[in-house]
Amino acid sequence: MRQWDVYLYSFEHERPHPVVILSNDEICTNPDIQYVNGLLCTSVRLDRPLKRRETVLDEADGLDWKTAVRCDFIYALSKGLLGEHRGRVTDLRQVELLRKTRFCFRWPLA
Repeated sequence: MRQWDVYLYSFEHERPHPVVILSNDEICTNPDIQYVNGLLCTSVRLDRPLKRRETVLDEADGLDWKTAVRCDFIYALSKGLLGEHRGRVTDLRQVELLRKTRFCFRWPLA
């Protein structure tokens, strides 16, 4: 597992959803750390516009269709509940995810 990978995650009361791993590679590969941070992805109907807190991933990132990434809440994800590796966020979309997350949390530019 690495930063920007996309995995299916088994949430307790829902079907598995894709998640984007945000934690750095040192945390991802450390067997003594049980959790990583990530963003939830949900399917988007073709006619629904994205919300201000969302950005989009698709087949280029390893998903089956257009998928919204919620950038306003960072989950603590148990490594043990990560399922199938679906892909990796493209470089261009990594920049967009960072921009949108910074916007949602009102983080200043460094």
